Amino acid sequence: MSVSAEQAVGHIRSGDHLFIHSAAAAPQELIKHLFARKDDLREITIYQIHTEGEAPYGDPSAEAFNVKCLFVGPNLRRSVQHGHGSYIPVFLSEIPRLFRDRILPIDVALISVSPPDEHGFCSLGPSVDVSLAAVQAAKMVIAQVNRFIPRTHGDGLIHISNIHHLVKHNEPIAEVECEPLSEVETAIGNNIAALVEDGATLQMGIGNIPNAVLAALGNHKDLGIHTEMFSDGILPLVQSGVITGKFKKKHRGKIVSSFVMGSRAIYDFIDDNPLVNMLSSDYVNNTRIISQNPKVTAINSAIEVDLTGQVCADSIGHRIYSGVGGQMDFIRGASLSEGGKPIIALPSTTKRGESKIVPVLKPGAGVVTTRAHVHYVVTEFGVANLYGKTIEERAKLLIGIAHPAHRETLEKTWFGMQR
Repeated sequence: MSVSAEQAVGHIRSGDHLFIHSAAAAPQELIKHLFARKDDLREITIYQIHTEGEAPYGDPSAEAFNVKCLFVGPNLRRSVQHGHGSYIPVFLSEIPRLFRDRILPIDVALISVSPPDEHGFCSLGPSVDVSLAAVQAAKMVIAQVNRFIPRTHGDGLIHISNIHHLVKHNEPIAEVECEPLSEVETAIGNNIAALVEDGATLQMGIGNIPNAVLAALGNHKDLGIHTEMFSDGILPLVQSGVITGKFKKKHRGKIVSSFVMGSRAIYDFIDDNPLVNMLSSDYVNNTRIISQNPKVTAINSAIEVDLTGQVCADSIGHRIYSGVGGQMDFIRGASLSEGGKPIIALPSTTKRGESKIVPVLKPGAGVVTTRAHVHYVVTEFGVANLYGKTIEERAKLLIGIAHPAHRETLEKTWFGMQR
């Protein structure tokens, strides 16, 4: 029997530890009514990775809520940077264990699900990721049943008997539209596409650089997908037969992911589509599983890279910007894959024209991928293969793909650092 959102969140008690469903599946109706209780609750801890949509519990006025982000998205970035929330650095592959072992205890999981089928099973839809483990570990599950949640194949099925409170409320889930590709992004995409071999297994994220890569792969053959997330950019390649998964060793012929974000078109694509397997992130991001596929080509982004190859991807100096996520899971998995290529991709400069290839990282910057793990670094000016290279050789290669306006300064600074 369904109840109202107000009734459902009324079961939350002061001192509880909550989990909010990830990415596009964040249950907005439940969140709205949770926030409405901000004055009568105390010491509520909220765990989450990136979520789309509103996150009012991160507002400074909401003193009842203590948000602990395992990945920081735009809706909570300012809150975390100003001390109204906090950040837990952790590999995406390890978050389910934190929940299951109650290192991070979950009292209540707030989730979105598709309507139940004739057998009583609902789907976690576009976000299985760490959310499945949170549901399994939670003492209480409150679910917003929403017909706009796609029913996906894989691990994300939950029977209504395991849901304590059902709230029926339909609302379109968050969509993420990418802007038109810039010349810089197109150039980066072309440089990366030249590294991708036929039969490769791809991992990529969301955004214009992954989309630029995918847009440049139209003449490739038999590509596979095993990735923590994907978006609309894969659709033309599936439709044209470029993505077949023919040579994958794990889940041959299937597109494997843990969450999906994008437009309504991608949500419609994954709806009841047996081609797509949505699986838990401790499996999808398991280095041992990743490495069994051939030619794993992992494409990840960075905020800055220093001249020794250290990659900062979660902060701008001391200011937390995003998170560790699955970068290291896939960088390492790709490096252990037969013919694999771990790639860090970034524009050579920031929007303000500052170089993103730097002599040293900013004070407080987080090293997400170490210089021992990095292989390929790609900008619009080319590809630097750092694998097996000395510190001095790395600096030369990275200066070579920096923006021309900054190369002389980088060279002089590097030379001065060696004296």
